[in-house]
Amino acid sequence: MRSILLCAVIGVIATGLIILIYSTEPTAKRINAVKETPMLVQVIEVEKGAYRPQITAMGSVRPEKEIDLSPLVGGQIIAVSDSFSPGGYVRKGELLLQIDPADYEATVLERESALHQAQAELEMELGKQDVARQDYALMQQDLASINKSLVLREPQLNAAKARIEAAESALKRARLDLDRTRIVAPFDAHILSREVNLGSLVSPGSTLAKLVGVESYWVEAMVPLSTLNWIDFPAEVKGHGSPAQIRNRSVWADGISRSGTTDRLVGALESRTRLARILISIPDPLALDAQSEGSPKLIVGSYVEASIEGKVIENVVRLDRDYLRKDDTTWVMEDGLLRIRSLDIVFRDQEYAYVREGLSQGDKIVVTNLSTVRDGASLRLQEESQ
Repeated sequence: MRSILLCAVIGVIATGLIILIYSTEPTAKRINAVKETPMLVQVIEVEKGAYRPQITAMGSVRPEKEIDLSPLVGGQIIAVSDSFSPGGYVRKGELLLQIDPADYEATVLERESALHQAQAELEMELGKQDVARQDYALMQQDLASINKSLVLREPQLNAAKARIEAAESALKRARLDLDRTRIVAPFDAHILSREVNLGSLVSPGSTLAKLVGVESYWVEAMVPLSTLNWIDFPAEVKGHGSPAQIRNRSVWADGISRSGTTDRLVGALESRTRLARILISIPDPLALDAQSEGSPKLIVGSYVEASIEGKVIENVVRLDRDYLRKDDTTWVMEDGLLRIRSLDIVFRDQEYAYVREGLSQGDKIVVTNLSTVRDGASLRLQEESQ
């Protein structure tokens, strides 16, 4: 009985001690002293100045001069120039093909004979006119103008003169046809294809070859309508158009390009993309001249990239487009704080935005991507932290 009573007393004492311990346990209290840690950022300083935007466009190469060479007379090809083959180069006036001239030479002889006969008939008629004048003088009487004209053989004289003019015209045509049996290059050209060979029979209008001029090629490029105000064309300004660099990135090594200038604006939009079509002129596209030695050759039909130098934009900040934020804003570090600036952007090219308002000389642009952005947030530079 005593042991039971002792156990009960010990249990009561233990329970009291446990209650006392839990009732006197210290509690944590919140202290309003949260310290904000400035975000680490990197910045760049901007400068105001005058810049030329680079307008990038894609386009295809096409010749400025291109013809399907055709004869004006028919016949058999009896001679072919060694240069007259696909890939060959020919100079203006160089003989390419010779059509058999025998028939045309015979025609010239016939026309010359006809002219000589007409000239002889005119001389005979002039002699008859002298006799008619003498007879008219012996008549010693006046006739009506019509009768006088008949007596003096004026109609016969006019007919003889007309036969001479006709004979001269026929001879001129015969000589032209004879000269046209020699097919010559109409300009300095590159031969893309040849459709005839030695012994071929040709007729007027048939295709002999396809030739393109070697003095210059065009790159027909597509640009947005909004960029046209920033591109110069020779028809609008004195001198040359805007400079351009042509690159074929799939074929040429990095850093290799050809220079050209914008030549003209084509007066129609591209039907599918609704982009404006412009022509960029590339001189000596096949690198035939000494000053172009070592330059890559342009190939008709190839797809290339054109980088066009736009007009100068004065008093703007050129900002990398990677640093543009939502709704044409950017982040600026000002007195250790983050400021969100709205920008007035004049123009955008592939790499930069050109800012007229919103940034000043020496402003520090935050280039670090931040997870939380709040105007007035504390910032510190990574260089200072290190």
